[in-house]
Amino acid sequence: MKFPNPHDIKDIPGTEGWQRMYPYQYQFVTDDPERRQYEEQTFWFYDGLHYPEPLYPFDTIWDEAWYLALSQYNNRIFQVPPVRGVDHRIINGYVYISPVPVKDPEEIGRRVPNFMERAGYYYKNWDALEEKWKKKMEATIKELEALQIPPLPELEDLSVVTEAVGESKGFHLLKAYDDIINLGIKCWQYHFEFLNLGYAAYVFFLDFVQKLFPSIPLQRVTQMISGIDVIMYQPDEELKKLARKAVELGIDQAVTFSQEWHEVEPALKELPQGREWLAALDKVRYPWFYISTGTGWYHHDRCWNDAMNVPLSGIQTYIDKIKKGVNIERPMEQVRAERDRITAEYRGLIEKEEDRKQFDELLGCAKTVFPYVENHLFYVEHWFHSVFWNKIREVAAILKIHGIIHDIEDVWYLRRDEIKQALWDVTTAWATGVRPRGTATWPKEIEWRKGVLQKFREWSPPPAIGTVPEVIQEPFTIVLWGVTNTSLADWAKVAEVKDPSSVREFKGFAGSPGVVEGKARVCRTVDDIRQLQEGEILVAPTTSPSWAPAFAKIKACVTDVGGIMSHAAIVCREYGMPAVVGTGHATKIIQTGMMIRVDGSTGAISIAR
Repeated sequence: MKFPNPHDIKDIPGTEGWQRMYPYQYQFVTDDPERRQYEEQTFWFYDGLHYPEPLYPFDTIWDEAWYLALSQYNNRIFQVPPVRGVDHRIINGYVYISPVPVKDPEEIGRRVPNFMERAGYYYKNWDALEEKWKKKMEATIKELEALQIPPLPELEDLSVVTEAVGESKGFHLLKAYDDIINLGIKCWQYHFEFLNLGYAAYVFFLDFVQKLFPSIPLQRVTQMISGIDVIMYQPDEELKKLARKAVELGIDQAVTFSQEWHEVEPALKELPQGREWLAALDKVRYPWFYISTGTGWYHHDRCWNDAMNVPLSGIQTYIDKIKKGVNIERPMEQVRAERDRITAEYRGLIEKEEDRKQFDELLGCAKTVFPYVENHLFYVEHWFHSVFWNKIREVAAILKIHGIIHDIEDVWYLRRDEIKQALWDVTTAWATGVRPRGTATWPKEIEWRKGVLQKFREWSPPPAIGTVPEVIQEPFTIVLWGVTNTSLADWAKVAEVKDPSSVREFKGFAGSPGVVEGKARVCRTVDDIRQLQEGEILVAPTTSPSWAPAFAKIKACVTDVGGIMSHAAIVCREYGMPAVVGTGHATKIIQTGMMIRVDGSTGAISIAR
């Protein structure tokens, strides 16, 4: 099993110089012998779980944020014994990552007491600390929402003189931008305060159970931690409530006659019951409609509040099911019953009392941390990010007024530090009464970068590069990304096939048990999701929490990336439907309309035609 040397990957013709679009530390280098040797001897895998498409220069901010936050908590705060942090690189706009192991057994031993003391404090006080975390996050979001982005006036208000303010709107514009960015980085500091420990609790339980039962499937272990309600499901629950209310009020036809919110809303305003329903909807829009239409990692992942056709589509799906007498609730009772049955079955097989006690303690800890592992997504990637992207759009509006960019959405082609430079250009030119230099430089550069991004999208990033270790042991790599020696071998087999569409059988991770056959629907965006038909099998690069209504239609899910703790695997277990995740190439092999067989118990996928 061989993957490309990172330094042998050539620039795509016409993109030469693309490296300036990203921070310099993300580059694979050839002029530093020590770094080059490290890069070639390291195993890097494509982070398609978070980045199913190439990064815009500005959108790299979240990768920078977790590059810092995850690594600092692993290595400098809690000091996880076997792994330091996660190193990052970018090739042709795609992010590659590599966990940095602690190779010296003596050093691992020295790190253990620190981890036990520090992580132990969090595990013992989890609920109280998590409550503090929610308050910190909500305060950070409120601070971001309250930030004012001042326009630059022709003449400052007289009060600047009469009240001896001593500061200009130009200064406040620069400060406001810094504040937005700093709040974003702070938000991601909070993001990882608990997350590594949350996954670690899973891994400790997983490792313990696998030592007791070496042949137990991974998904059996994860089923023991299923059936726990989390707020990530709340936006979808609000859509169900609105669907029920529409039927109860007798306005279901007025809600479903069009897929366009701009047509549905005015029609409802003409009806007394419609106005009542709209009032109920308005009550839940803050905060539950701050759920992103994607993963929240890209600026174009607009939230429901900015893309009302998306929640409307979900409401319409549920109205249709209610009218047909279909139960729209998640099968929580069945999931919990199966969870309790599996737990009791394996617990009953444990012979030693001390092992049973440890089993109970580790399982209890994993269940305690589970809500955070899912809930943090709503606060950070969805609510905070949705507000953040729109604040940057307010900054972009000022850059547009002053001729730095031609369109507000052009701002994403600038790095965050380049935007700061452009704002200095604008404010000093405004102060001085001259034309900003950037009006002649940035529009031309942005047009070039648009062409580069398009070429990046047409390129297929290899799933891995560098030197594959004899055994991949890093637990997060396995449970979250689904990268193992076996999965890499499976990916490599498919990669060797010249025509992926000729592949008839392939494998991924067994994410959620069960076997079904059905028609495939390949969905890459939220617009594709709206095309899903009842009983189809969803095939996607990855899935997003805002796609929840789709899980009420489908009977199985297949993804390119992700392990047993990825979003798709977790949600499918909660819905009691099969899932195969981390296939590497499903969206290249499967086409919409194909009849496929999905075995969520073994990870096997076969194509009938």
